[in-house]
Amino acid sequence: MELITDIEENSESKTREYTFTQADFERVRKLIYKHAGISLSTGKQNMVYSRLARRLRATGFDNFDEYLDYLERENPEEWEAFTNALTTNLTAFFREQHHFPILEKHIVQRKNQNKIQLWCSASSTGEEPYSIAMAMIQAFKSFTPPVHILATDLDTDVLAKAQMGIYPQEKLEKISKEKLKQFFLRGKGSHAGSARVRPELRNMITFRQLNLLDEKWLIRGPFDAIFCRNVMIYFDKQTQYKILKKFVPLLASDGLLFAGHSESFQHANDLFKLREKTVYELAIR
Repeated sequence: MELITDIEENSESKTREYTFTQADFERVRKLIYKHAGISLSTGKQNMVYSRLARRLRATGFDNFDEYLDYLERENPEEWEAFTNALTTNLTAFFREQHHFPILEKHIVQRKNQNKIQLWCSASSTGEEPYSIAMAMIQAFKSFTPPVHILATDLDTDVLAKAQMGIYPQEKLEKISKEKLKQFFLRGKGSHAGSARVRPELRNMITFRQLNLLDEKWLIRGPFDAIFCRNVMIYFDKQTQYKILKKFVPLLASDGLLFAGHSESFQHANDLFKLREKTVYELAIR
């Protein structure tokens, strides 16, 4: 999960359909922080308006005050839509490529295990967990490796897309022809111009909705590796530490934590220590 880039910030129309005050914006910031731990910067006001104006149209409210009152009356479906509206999932196959050889080497050393467990904690539309699955097939030289991948995300819309495993051609442009032939099925008819991941990849992955801010995660470790990439940058340090602390008992004693290229966990060096570029291991085993 990643928030939208600043491109949308400058696309606001000069005239707004709804009044959106500074107080409305501050209220939204508090609500999304409390619900999802996302820290919206002060410069995101236009983005928030354009995204939530769609929810006002969908729900039939005439102003933000009434809509936010409705949201706070513990409406679970609207909380989901509200959160989905304020997050955009920017991802790609084999993003941050240096991680995958490290993962393969790490897992090859554990081949004698009955089951390898991996967790992709912000799976978005599925490119990351499917990349992990491809790496595991390559590592074991088998389409049925002893690997299970848990893929979670806060956004239920992107999880639905991930489960389908169908991607347009532009999403596949950076994948080698060899990998395309090995891991994808070309779309036909109404799906022409797209491709679907092979069923063997989908069989390796369980997709589930999970909020990293929840007090309890109904998942079991230990995981041999956890991917939490390009998510922490949208949480403040306090929230980051809270999440990292909850990773500790779920990670195998010699497991690896993969972070995003712009993320650093130096403030949690009592929990994790840097092993190599954006790859961490437990500080105390």
